[in-house]
Amino acid sequence: MIYSLCRRYNKLLELIAFVDTKHFAHHKLTTSTSVPIMKFMTQMTNHDVRIIDYISESKFTVSAEVIPPRNGAEQTKILGQIDSLVQSGAEFLSVTKGAGGSLRGGSLPIAHTIKDKFNVPCIAHFTCRDLTPQEVENQMMDHHYFGIRNILALRGDPPQDQPNWKPLEGSHEYAYQLIEQIEKLNQGEYLKRPNEMRKPSTETTQFCIGAAVYPEHPDPEERIEFFRKKVQAGAEYGITQMVFDTDIYGRFLDLCEKHDMAVPILPGTRIVTNQQQALRMGQRFGVNISKELIKDLPESKEEACPEKAVEVFYKFTERLKSLGAPGIHLFVLSDTELCSNLIKQLRSQI
Repeated sequence: MIYSLCRRYNKLLELIAFVDTKHFAHHKLTTSTSVPIMKFMTQMTNHDVRIIDYISESKFTVSAEVIPPRNGAEQTKILGQIDSLVQSGAEFLSVTKGAGGSLRGGSLPIAHTIKDKFNVPCIAHFTCRDLTPQEVENQMMDHHYFGIRNILALRGDPPQDQPNWKPLEGSHEYAYQLIEQIEKLNQGEYLKRPNEMRKPSTETTQFCIGAAVYPEHPDPEERIEFFRKKVQAGAEYGITQMVFDTDIYGRFLDLCEKHDMAVPILPGTRIVTNQQQALRMGQRFGVNISKELIKDLPESKEEACPEKAVEVFYKFTERLKSLGAPGIHLFVLSDTELCSNLIKQLRSQI
C-alpha cells in the first residue's frame, strides 16, 4: 500500500515537472519504516499558510482565482498565468475544480505547484457532487499529504448538459455536509471501516475550510440560512459569487452581523471592460450590475480600453473596502494581464 501511494504521488508530481524526484529516492520507504506515512508525506512538502490567519493579519488582501486548462490542453499557459499574477502581487490564489460541470482535471497538482513552486498560499476548491463519503475522505488525504491546508468546500455545479441531474446516491447533497465531514477529519474522526478490529486512526488534519457565499440568492431566508449552516459546520471564511453591486455585498455583511456570524467574507468579482459585457455577465450568473458600475464603463467593446477598466474596478474595490470587505478576490479567465495590472495598482496603495 505504501509503495502504491508513493508511486501515485510521484507520478502526479512528475506531470508538473517541478519536483526533484531524487528527493523520493533519498527517502527509501520500506514496509518496516518507523516513520508514519502521513508524517513522511507532509515532511516532503511545504506547509501552507491558513487563509483565515492570513486575512486576520492583513489590512486588505488581494487575491485571485484561476481555472485549470481543459483536459488535453497545454499546461504551460496556466503556469504562465500563475506566474503573472504572483509577480503582480497576488497574495494568495485559489484553483477551481469542475466549474460549471466542465472537464478540467489538475486542481490538486496546480494547487500544490502554487504553494511549493510559487511560494504563495493556495485554496483548493473541492466538490463532492459525484463522490461518496469514502471517496471524499480518500481525496482529502491526498490534499493533506501534499500539505494543502486551505479548502473551499463546494457541492459542485451539475453538468451543463444534464438539466435533470441529481446527486450520486449516498453522496452529500449540500456543501455544509461536506464541511462537516472535513471538520471531523480535523478532529481526528474518520469513517468507520466494516469489521475493523484495529484501533481507529486519530491523527488530525489541519484544513482551513472556506465556503461559497451567495448574497443574491433569490430566496432571502435561504440566502443567509445556507451560509449559516456552513459556518456552523466549520467554515471559517467565505468567498462570494461574482459581485458587481457593492451595496448588495454591504447589505449581506449587515445580515451576517445581525445573525452573529463574524467570519470574513471575501467579495469575488471579475473585471469587465464595457457595459455590454457587464450585462451579459449579470444575465449569465443571475447577479445585479449596479447603475454606478454601468455608468462608469464604456458602452461597447470597441470603446473599451484596459486602462479604463482598471480605473473602474480600482474604484469598485475601494468602495467594497469602505463597506468592510477584508479583501478582493478576482476571478481570472482569459484576462490575466488586466487582472495583473489591477493587482499591481491595488497592492501599491496598501
